Amino acid sequence: MIQLTNYKILLGSQSPRRKELLKKLDLQFKVIKLTADENYPEILPPSEIPEYLALKKSLVYNKLKKDELLLTADTIVSLKGIILEKPKNKNQAIEMLKALSDKKHEVITGVSLRTKKDILTFSDISEVYFKKLSDKEIKYYVEHYKPFDKAGGYGVQEWIGLIGIKKIKGSFYNIMGLPTAKLVEYLKECK
Repeated sequence: MIQLTNYKILLGSQSPRRKELLKKLDLQFKVIKLTADENYPEILPPSEIPEYLALKKSLVYNKLKKDELLLTADTIVSLKGIILEKPKNKNQAIEMLKALSDKKHEVITGVSLRTKKDILTFSDISEVYFKKLSDKEIKYYVEHYKPFDKAGGYGVQEWIGLIGIKKIKGSFYNIMGLPTAKLVEYLKECK
């Protein structure tokens, strides 16, 4: 196994997708629970919000040891500059998918890597192009997959992504919640 960093990695996220991606990278890590509000200044452009939130999540943790690296992340969906948060209910999820149907949107993930002596933050942007989704497809997806923990109301790796996404520019894994290739490069700097 290639050792990407000398630090013990702490994942400050409950996201099953982020856990899955770190496991696929053959990284050893421990999940910790962090509680931070996800408010941000309204003047921030969408491209800066995920890094701001990833860093904000990181800074609530004050037990970091010398040999530990804390990884936090945040993903947003931006449709023409409008942020689509996690839907609060079925109707909101349906409305989000109707808005994304037959359009291009951006998925931006911000990542913070923090050690006792350093903080690195970065982000990645992927463009996603949905086909025209029928009301029947949207309702089926929301009822069967309940995407209420996903920004924009969908998971790229789920049924709606399989049948609805016609093109992606950028990292697929960024859309899942972690820009893995960029992450590996930054982890190498944390030796």
